[in-house]
Amino acid sequence: MTAPALARSKKRKPTATRPLRVAAAQVLDLGTKSGAVVFLTRGLRALTRLAEAMPPEALTEAATADSDYAVLVAALEKPAALAELQRHDPLAEARLHGLTARQQLLAAEGGALSGDEAAQLLGISRQAVDKRRRTGRLLGLPVGSHRMAYPAWQFATEGILLGWEDVLGDLRHHDPWMQLAFMLSGNSGLDGTMPLVALRRGQVAAVRRAARLYGEHGSV
Repeated sequence: MTAPALARSKKRKPTATRPLRVAAAQVLDLGTKSGAVVFLTRGLRALTRLAEAMPPEALTEAATADSDYAVLVAALEKPAALAELQRHDPLAEARLHGLTARQQLLAAEGGALSGDEAAQLLGISRQAVDKRRRTGRLLGLPVGSHRMAYPAWQFATEGILLGWEDVLGDLRHHDPWMQLAFMLSGNSGLDGTMPLVALRRGQVAAVRRAARLYGEHGSV
């Protein structure tokens, strides 16, 4: 290969740092958005300290996660990252466990649907789906700015799982994450059975009783 051809080949070959440069450019562009400068500055400082504290193999393993958000969570769960976090925030591990638990709840029993997907499944508009959520007839979890995730298990072949709207009404005094946790955790009032399993079996009255007792006297 001639020298000019070799130079062109090297020029065309992508470098390992190119994605990093692209991400940095996006950060700088977003930095003009109101409120973003401080958030991005502090967030990037924190990520830099974590990257410095973590061994290379831990960084490589975390980077194999399915999404950018999952990469961050996977990294924060590493021992070196947890140690660094706890130096600055003694409650960091508890906060992280809470975040991980929420992700696991959302992923359970078929995962979650977007508002558009829920609307298509029910044959109604996305606005109608949101109205059902706001009036306590459908469970939606906030997962971002103006975004909701709708657990897939609450949908049946023809509409909504039988008895679910009644149970959701009994849980109306709890926030959506507590409602989700109730349905996907073993319940002593149901002999340890998960309320979702009992509801699928048609045990609507029993699940409603457990829902009304949820949170009282340590009932779970």
